[in-house]
Amino acid sequence: MAGAMLKGISPVISPELLKVLAEMGHGDEIVISDAHFPGHTFNDRVLRADGVGAEALLAGIIPLFELDAYATPVIMMAAVPGDELDPAVEAKYRAALGYSGEIERTERYAFYERAKQAYAVVISGETAKYGNIILKKGVTPLS
Repeated sequence: MAGAMLKGISPVISPELLKVLAEMGHGDEIVISDAHFPGHTFNDRVLRADGVGAEALLAGIIPLFELDAYATPVIMMAAVPGDELDPAVEAKYRAALGYSGEIERTERYAFYERAKQAYAVVISGETAKYGNIILKKGVTPLS
């Protein structure tokens, strides 16, 4: 997937994704999903980033995207009862975002409901179990 190839913008950021990020307002949410996520079922604005891992997308998005300072801006799916999360997934997402704050964990079906309300869903090529993440946009500084 070739990106917009603009200076300072990661090549994993497609022109469509750049447009969506610019259109989003304060409090809007974007889902960066794994390859198995039923994005088209839940949202009419779905972008594809096949073959691109969520970690690379997050690293490409975060220089362009202010996280919300008034609510928990990072949301991930909680494990289904009887299942376990791989802590390495959260760790690599935190590193990609440069984020050390709180991550809200939400139950699977509540996560799906949130995806329905999200501004957009980006289906990545991520294959990690529980590799879905939501980012809530904050107010972009003017300077």
